[in-house]
Parts: sequence; C-alpha cells; structure tokens
Amino acid sequence: MSFSNLGLKPELLQAIQELGFTEPTPIQAQSIPVLLSGTTDFIGLAQTGTGKTAAFGLPLLNHVKQQNPHPTALIICPTRELCMQIVKELTLFKKHLPGTYITAVYGGAAISQQIRDLRKGTQIVVATPGRLIDLIERKAISLQDIEYVVLDEADEMLNMGFREDIEFVLKHTVNRQSTWLFSATMPPEVRQVSKAYMQNPAEVSVGKQNTANLLIDHQYYTCAHQARYDVLKRLIDFNPGIYGVVFARTKVDCQQIAENLTRDGYDADSLHGDLSQGQRDKVMNAFRHKSLQLLVATDVAARGIDVKDITHVINYELPDETEVYTHRSGRTGRAGKTGICMSIVTPREMSRVRQIEKIVKAPMHKLEIPSGKDVMRKQFFKFIDRIVTADISSGEYQTYLPLLEEKFASMSKTDLLQRMAALEFDRFVKYYENATDLNMQEQSRSRDRGRERGGDRGDDRRSNRDTRGREFSGGEGMIRLFVNLGTKDGFYKASFLQFILDMSRLRKEVLGRVDLRELNAKIEIEKGAARMMVKALDGKMYKGRKIRVGDA
Repeated sequence: MSFSNLGLKPELLQAIQELGFTEPTPIQAQSIPVLLSGTTDFIGLAQTGTGKTAAFGLPLLNHVKQQNPHPTALIICPTRELCMQIVKELTLFKKHLPGTYITAVYGGAAISQQIRDLRKGTQIVVATPGRLIDLIERKAISLQDIEYVVLDEADEMLNMGFREDIEFVLKHTVNRQSTWLFSATMPPEVRQVSKAYMQNPAEVSVGKQNTANLLIDHQYYTCAHQARYDVLKRLIDFNPGIYGVVFARTKVDCQQIAENLTRDGYDADSLHGDLSQGQRDKVMNAFRHKSLQLLVATDVAARGIDVKDITHVINYELPDETEVYTHRSGRTGRAGKTGICMSIVTPREMSRVRQIEKIVKAPMHKLEIPSGKDVMRKQFFKFIDRIVTADISSGEYQTYLPLLEEKFASMSKTDLLQRMAALEFDRFVKYYENATDLNMQEQSRSRDRGRERGGDRGDDRRSNRDTRGREFSGGEGMIRLFVNLGTKDGFYKASFLQFILDMSRLRKEVLGRVDLRELNAKIEIEKGAARMMVKALDGKMYKGRKIRVGDA
C-alpha cells in the first residue's frame, strides 16, 4: 500500500513524497483511512517509534479549514520535547498548505510569547496539559471551536498524574466532534478515560499490546548495587561506537552519572527536568549531531526524543513500572534497524526481569559482565577496523608521503603498528590490565537470596507493596507525614513525588500512598526514612514559601 491510496489531499501527498516516504507504517495504513472518514472517536495502540504522529497528524491537516483563524484541533502530549517534535513533523507535512498554522504551548518557555503566537491565529494547537490549563485560566485560549482532540502518549500522561488535567480539557471542549487517543499501552486508567469521554470508538492495535520491538536484543547483567557505575563504564567500553541513551530514575542520579562519565573522559550529558529550555535544546542538538556519545536521561525528560540510529539503551536501574521498560527500549531498534537494550540488575530486582519478559513476550538474555581483557580485545579489534576502513580519498596525503616514508624508513611495520596501538590504548591498558571481576560471585548471590527470603527486615516491609511502590492498608513500619505543598503550588501527583525524592535523595521504595490535595499533602513513609525526609525538606523554601513537614 502507498500513501496515495489513503485518501489524503494532493498537497499532503506532495509533501510526503518530497520527504522520501513511500509506504505507510502499519499504524498509519490502518488509522488514516478511518480518521479521514468522518467524526469517529478513535483509539490507536502502537509502540513508540511506529509513526503515530503522522497517523493522526496527516488526517488533522486534511480536516482543518485554513481560513479559520481559531484553533479547531488540539493535540495534548505529556512533555515539551514531544510537543516540539510533533510541531516539527506537522510543519514538514503542511509545506504545501499555505495559511495553515500550528502553535506549540508548553512549560519552560515564556508564556507571553505563546499568548502572542495564539493571538496571531492558528488552526492546530499542540500543548502539554499544565500550560494549556494555565492559558485557559488566563483566557488566552478558547476551546469553543475545537472539533478534534488528540491525546498522544495517553498512558504516559496518566502515569505522570495528568488525569484530572485531561478530564478538565475534555469537559471544556464541548463542541468537539472527535476524540483520538493514541497510546503504546492500554492500562485500566486509559480505558476508563476512553469510556467516559468517547462514544463507540473505532480501535486499531498494531502488534501485540505491551510488546517490545522484535528487532531489539534484551540483555541484563547482574552486579552488586555499589558496582553499578563500574558496570556501566565496562559496558560502554565493551561497545565501541556506542550511540545511546542511559536511563536513570531521578534527576539527581541523572546529573551525577553524566558528570561522572564526563569526568572519566566520555562524551556525555544529562537531560532532566531541572534544565532550562535553552539547556535542553543545546543538549539535544549536540546529541542529534553526535557530538555526544551518550545521553543520560530521566523517563519524563526522554519522552518525545526522536533520534535516528540510537544503537543502545542502557537501564542504569530497572524502572519501577514494568511497562515503562517498553518505552525506554523503544528508543532503539527503529526504522527496521536492530538495537540493544541492556539493563544493570541486582539480585533483588530479578523478579522485575521476569515481569518484563512477560510484557515484551521475549527473553531477556543474561550475559556476563565483560572482563578487562574482553574490553581491551574488543577495543583493539575496533581500532583495526578503523584503520582498514579509513577513507583516504579526500585528503591531500600524497604531499606528505615522502616525509612519512623518510621518517619511518628505519622502522619495521611491526614497530610502527605497536606504536600506533600504544598511543591509542594506553588509557585502556592502564585502566583494565588489573581490572576486577564485576560479576556476582556465588557466595554473594546466596547471601542476597537469603535477604530476599526475609533475612532483612526492610525487605519484609517491601514485600507488602504492590508494583507501584504503594503500601497496602495496614502495613507495618509506616507513618504519615504532612507537607504544606499541594496542587495550588503547581504540583500533580507524579511531579510531587519526584520533588520529594529529589530533595530527600530517598528511594521510591520507602514511600507508600501519597494523598495530594489543593493546599497540602499526606505521605506514607517508612519510619526509618521519615527523619531524613523531614531534615531534607522542613524549613526549606519553595517559590518564596517555607516548607513545613510534620506528623499528619
């Protein structure tokens, strides 16, 4: 099937052809005809990187009326990166549709400029939930003329705590004709929203739900918790030419890992929520142009990253939500190319490995952590390949050949090659010649298995939690703390939880239920960690207000 068979305007087909696209992806081939046919509510399920943006973007551009200066289509997505990516793609598609305007509104940028852009007139608005509601409350945008609402990455928006925001927007788009929901997964929360706000939606599912790309090789390496960073470096060095994303849980971890990698001589930088928009753009531009070899990112910040040819995804730690694993791994193995997703795992996380295998319907291969000699051998072979495949066609080397031949006349080929190798590998040899074995020894494995069976009282408490880290009612060893921050301070549940973890540097596992209200919040926390949280937050300032933390 070709795009010409889908029913799109000639102007869109011309733009698609000029972009070099010939055949639609499965989600595009199945979604576009349905979305062009009328006012049907629609659910599209497909993994990250399968072309969902074009699947809803092309029909939207086909539907909107160019002469209307008011927004008639609204696309809601979880992060500013994804927001910008959607606008970028739609702008390419509308090349031959003069008078069609697209406006992006998202946090982290001047709201005054976004208001001016809206006042100029636009047909399509791409927005993150928080900034959109801010604009609605300022009466800077009206949803009265909105006919089409698209919820992109719906599962991730609900995971991030945007359910109330999404429902607010849907309740205020009273004249909408269609709601299009696109998601990688279909958890109960997404299904509930669809039932409440959609009428008999057509549904298209491409590939098995919650399955990962079959072109991705899933690997994991077991080690002691304190050895994670050393294992990360070992894996990077064992894969010369790696161009990848390293996922960390928190902004603090993300920044620390990136700083350590940079200090150790790697081309790496971080991407997380504390960066300004200018900083984020600078990091992403460097990564796209391969000035950076490694991008260390949090899950939230990485949403919307669409970079070609990523060879590896590395999970510094496994995500708390097993479904998040498919989002992470989906950054590689795109456009028919193979990719590798590597996870650094402690023995206590082995149950999550099994859960992930059930979700992706594929085995995670347990591999040994490479030895120092393995790394040096791999690097040496890469060095040989670089010499053999070096392109010398464009250089004016002939001018210098006589000088080189004279200089090395008394040196054998073997001597010359040894000197070249010494210059290239001196750092690796010094670092790896006496490298320790980072693989878990049997004694350590037995000790950790003993802890998992109950040798550590802290694990007894953790075993009472569900997979989201919440304590079931009646759990022992938990107390409740009061914090004088709430939704009025700009928090939603996920961002509030992230704020607590970043400020206190606690593990998510020590927290139980979080009850976030307008003016305050109540948090369940293990007794042993409560003092640390109080010390980290009580008395600190947030947006000019002193934080108070105490017993609830």
